[in-house]
Amino acid sequence: MPVSLVFTSDTHVPKRARDLPHSLWAAIDDADVVIHAGDWVDIALLDRFEERSRRLVAVYGNNDHGPFRRRLPEVAHAEIEGIRFAVVHETGDAKGRELRCAARYPDTDILVFGHSHIPWDTTAPTGLRLINPGSPTDRRRQPHGTYVTATAADGELTDVTFHAVPPRT
Repeated sequence: MPVSLVFTSDTHVPKRARDLPHSLWAAIDDADVVIHAGDWVDIALLDRFEERSRRLVAVYGNNDHGPFRRRLPEVAHAEIEGIRFAVVHETGDAKGRELRCAARYPDTDILVFGHSHIPWDTTAPTGLRLINPGSPTDRRRQPHGTYVTATAADGELTDVTFHAVPPRT
């Protein structure tokens, strides 16, 4: 049975935005599984994700302290429709990322990560796919903020779509 997914990271609410974009909240409400790769900043946002998500797989980021580190792991693992996921906030420098992560996460099919705010979708020579959904609230040097939707079914990740979030006005 296909499972709908949302990947997000680096939400930084309320420091970078008062709230998440409506389109992301709508995707979260519709998704079977939501994956958040850290840097929440406000524990109230984690509470809202837990209330609105059917299933939440999440980690803390470098800007998440105190209650985040009591409630969330540094690395999360989940198997969804035969796909082995790992979620982590930081993976280090972009140079050599694929090989470094393939060595760190040998029993993983998809690694969802954050930290850079830069959308990323590559595959290591080992077959490990690395996806950074970017940030929906802090685009940094990107043309717009982003988050990802995808579908997991029969051991395959399909329909991976990076959604642009218009800049706040």
